[in-house]
Amino acid sequence: MEDMKKRKMEDMNNGLQLATSSSSSSSQEHLCSLLEPLSKPQLVELLSRVGSQYPSIAEEIKSIASADPAHRKLFVRGLAWNTTSETLCAAFQVHGEIEEGAVIYDKATGKSRGYGFITYKHMESTQNALRAPSKLIDGRMAVCNLACEGLTGATTPDLAQRKLYIGGLSPEITTEMLLNFFGRHGEIEEGSVAYDKDTNDSRGFGFVTYKTVEAAKKAIEDPQKLLGGRSVTVKLADTHKGKPVQTQIPPPMINLAGIPLAAGYPQPGKVHANTPPVGYNYPQNVASYPNSSYASPPVAAAQYSTQPPMSYPQVPLKKDPIGIPPTTPVGMGGYPFYLGKQ
Repeated sequence: MEDMKKRKMEDMNNGLQLATSSSSSSSQEHLCSLLEPLSKPQLVELLSRVGSQYPSIAEEIKSIASADPAHRKLFVRGLAWNTTSETLCAAFQVHGEIEEGAVIYDKATGKSRGYGFITYKHMESTQNALRAPSKLIDGRMAVCNLACEGLTGATTPDLAQRKLYIGGLSPEITTEMLLNFFGRHGEIEEGSVAYDKDTNDSRGFGFVTYKTVEAAKKAIEDPQKLLGGRSVTVKLADTHKGKPVQTQIPPPMINLAGIPLAAGYPQPGKVHANTPPVGYNYPQNVASYPNSSYASPPVAAAQYSTQPPMSYPQVPLKKDPIGIPPTTPVGMGGYPFYLGKQ
């Protein structure tokens, strides 16, 4: 009797479990069908409200969001040439635990390429870092954005009106001095003095990117542009680098397919029969010359009769008995030359 009761109890428990599982699956399917037509903003608001009320759901949302490294990896650009991976990690460690961080170096020269990557352990730390994307690291203003966005995530349609070129800087001007001077016009998003890669010396110019277009206009229109004892040049960066590029026009190509070729040469696109070419058979057969001799051409008759040569009498030559007559010696200038008595 007791065994029978135990079996009945087990069967009842199994039935209850099956019923609850089937009901939970049906309720989950029902909820999915209700959530499917909702828009993304509606789902975000619903999950945030439920997560704030139930900590377990909030932890589940965090774990799912942090599972993809693309949501936790930052791209950092504008680094100084002497910035190391340790310095980079130390600057971003204030926002949370870092899983990985490194500066990218050139394989050939071993020098920094001016950018790096930071991967946080949690997505919350990445969001905190993106709230303050600009950081002053080793005297240069570095900017970060999500690595999955690349450089396109950092560019906005009005970037050309917010980025300024600053020329004529003194060699003693540092990035901190540049940012402090131009920070009076508005909040700066990015800015730095341009340095030489090899010597790390100032190249005499820099760039400043404001967060608003109005601040950039104020900096351009400001008449007081004396920094470090020099009058600096302030203009839009696009107008400085925008120079017309001369493009070389390739020479026109001549289509030889439409030009008729001489007989005996194959032309492209035509089928040729197995016949020898006309007019270009080599070697050519040369006719032999006949052995008979040719007669000499006839001699034309003389138009005038020949006359005998005429003889002339011989004239005897007279000899001078004295010889060559003496001549008076002549000096320079045609004057006679006289010899002194001996």
